[in-house]
Amino acid sequence: MCLGVPGQILRIDESAIGMTMGVVSFGGVTKEICLAYVPEALVGDYVLVHVGFAISKIDEENANEIWAALEEMDELSGAESPTRPDAS
Repeated sequence: MCLGVPGQILRIDESAIGMTMGVVSFGGVTKEICLAYVPEALVGDYVLVHVGFAISKIDEENANEIWAALEEMDELSGAESPTRPDAS
């Protein structure tokens, strides 16, 4: 099963080899993610991430829906929602 997790782009950078990379926040946990598949994405946008690659740009409402579904399935092991940091 493939799992895509929503996150919010905090920073966008070009790598040494010219690939677009960015720092994405997943409820306060930040990871460097490849943004090559979403060239239209900007800082502040939400993306769906699978194995280190942003595979699509999504809106905040969709990000919250996906996060809620992951929480309901207990797939997040206590992680916090990217848009609701005080959620438990």
